[in-house]
Amino acid sequence: MEAEEANIGKVLCQKRNKWPKFQIQLTDPNMTPDLITEKLKAQFGDKILEFAKDVTNPVAKVAPDAVLDLCKFLKNDAELYFDMCHNLSGYDLGAGKNLAVIYHLFSFKHRHWFTLKTEVIRDGAHLPSVARLWRTADWHEREVFDLYGIHFDGHPDHRRILCPDDWEGWPLRKDYVVQEYYHGIRVPYKEDWNNFDTLAANPERGHFVFQFEKRLPVVSENGKPV
Repeated sequence: MEAEEANIGKVLCQKRNKWPKFQIQLTDPNMTPDLITEKLKAQFGDKILEFAKDVTNPVAKVAPDAVLDLCKFLKNDAELYFDMCHNLSGYDLGAGKNLAVIYHLFSFKHRHWFTLKTEVIRDGAHLPSVARLWRTADWHEREVFDLYGIHFDGHPDHRRILCPDDWEGWPLRKDYVVQEYYHGIRVPYKEDWNNFDTLAANPERGHFVFQFEKRLPVVSENGKPV
């Protein structure tokens, strides 16, 4: 039996050596980010606001009202064919400043990458959804909505993904203020780590028991250690 298995393995190895070897080109030297940006400028003109080339990851900044049309073009143009949205993230430029969304795109056909970003005002932030172009954008857009409060118009399932649906505010905005209570439960504050004794001595904290309470001393009703 072992000799038979060894013979089968030898035959498979011989066949494998005869298979054609494919070399995958990781990037298309004829379609670099700056050339892709020039192609976009020719199609969309002043909707391409700027291009940062001399950075680790070159990125084109575009007008928010052009995002959907740009993404359709990036996906459907034969020379570009960005058939994957590798990542979509939000970030806050600072309290009182704009919010931003950045898109990392990849083409499996041409093996090239492209990054674009856009900015929106904080109040009533809206962008068109690209989730129907790239299914990977579905949960990414929900996360950006959940944490930054940017609404994606046309999203097939527009709701929070990390926080409860009735959570107040957008936790990753730099001017975010944590709500004090959630359904009668005290929300953890930074000062809670140092300025309380135990749950019994701090009943206003509701029924939320912190993991680190297990390390704290037990106290009597008058607040003295037992």
